[in-house]
Amino acid sequence: MLQASTVTFLQELATNNNREWFDANRDKYTAAKEDFEVVVTDIIKGLAKTDADFSELKAKDCIFRIFRDVRFGKDKTPYKPNFGAAFSKSGRKGSGAGFYLHIEPGGKCFIGGGLWQPEPDALKKIRQEIDYNFDDFTKIINDKKFKKLFSEIEGEKLKKVPAGYAEDNPAIEYLKHKSFVVGHKGLADEELTSKSLVKDVVNIFDTMKPFINFLNRGIE
Repeated sequence: MLQASTVTFLQELATNNNREWFDANRDKYTAAKEDFEVVVTDIIKGLAKTDADFSELKAKDCIFRIFRDVRFGKDKTPYKPNFGAAFSKSGRKGSGAGFYLHIEPGGKCFIGGGLWQPEPDALKKIRQEIDYNFDDFTKIINDKKFKKLFSEIEGEKLKKVPAGYAEDNPAIEYLKHKSFVVGHKGLADEELTSKSLVKDVVNIFDTMKPFINFLNRGIE
């Protein structure tokens, strides 16, 4: 679970997103960051119980920096009002599909995963995997528990049929996808400080795991 002070820090940062406030509250940030690292470490341990590939993963390899790159976006606030971590065999820098945890108070938390905008070669391979094994794919995404947590496959889609496929292909709506991600937005603020937080996140990741494995199978 997260400490209440960590949630409070993120709430205060959201309304005081400037360097002066951050510098004056750097001790709070350090404590919140260390608290989040503990949670991420415990999640890694939970994942490693069923997948040894996660056993050597470290929290620092999964957690994203809170400092924003303001060079190109319209939003010039210097900090992200959230803590985020990506869990793959290589942490946040992994090229394959993986899991993601986003902690942002105010009803903006979510637990997700998949593969966001893969490179053209990887995208081609995933489409082929779906085309060749569509029955396996639909069995995964139509699983009762999966559908309860994840209502749809998200991500930008092509307006036209991708090259090499016919309009009447049974899988065509999925083959149009340029990203393959799912997200569960049912993590309430009060759950962040619950003792069951880590267990709940790991359970959701476990439900997502066949989907993640399918994507990775296609690009490996």
